[in-house]
Amino acid sequence: MRRGIMLLTAVLTITASWVCAADHSTNPDSYYLNAADVANSTALLPVMPDTASARFAYDREQYEWGKSLRDTPRGRQAVIDADLSDGWLDRSFSEAFGARITKEELPEVYKLLMTMMNDAGDLAVRDAKNHYMRVRPFVFFGEPTATPWDEKALAANGSYPSGHTSIGWATALVLAEINPARINEILQRGFEYGQSRVIVGAHYQSDVDAGRVTGAGVVSALHANPGFLEQLARAKAEFAASQCVCPEEGEAHTCTHCGHDR
Repeated sequence: MRRGIMLLTAVLTITASWVCAADHSTNPDSYYLNAADVANSTALLPVMPDTASARFAYDREQYEWGKSLRDTPRGRQAVIDADLSDGWLDRSFSEAFGARITKEELPEVYKLLMTMMNDAGDLAVRDAKNHYMRVRPFVFFGEPTATPWDEKALAANGSYPSGHTSIGWATALVLAEINPARINEILQRGFEYGQSRVIVGAHYQSDVDAGRVTGAGVVSALHANPGFLEQLARAKAEFAASQCVCPEEGEAHTCTHCGHDR
């Protein structure tokens, strides 16, 4: 219950950011980008599927697929992935990344990802969400989700594209850049993170597919932002240093992993 309340708070915070049109200019601690820096999601994405289309038939098929997995370990992971409260990076991405992504253990990596979270989950999807205001699948089909605590908040904002998926895919792309040795594990986890939204019933498959496009688009925009690039460099250096294994404590040498003098 406590986790559900925290998630609801997180969702309401994101929803409020759309209403207030927040970005780096108004909230520099929570964004790297301004709204004008990202691709317009309405122009970028395909038109939302019509309910009489083959695309919507696939959405319906995938919705049923997601329901079939809810009472399984994969379904339980999907519920974990829905929770964007404190510790979500550790819960959803640490295993794939190969190191715990926490404020205490990798503070520079943590800061990088938490600051870009709203760039990916708000700015990248804002225009299309507001333009289409697509009804969520659990509302359309009149059925409960696997995350009942956030249904009220989710029903109040558009389903297309998926903000969670945009966050998850952008996070995976950046983590793979920081630790390319685990690119396969990280990108697979990023892909699965989006599919979790279908499994819990919060999004259609087409919402998730579109969220991956916006997530990739915002990462491109971030790589043109000096603030992001500076923090990315710090995150890479921190992770590289965390992987150093010194032969003997106190022995001066140049680390073969990161090149730093130790």
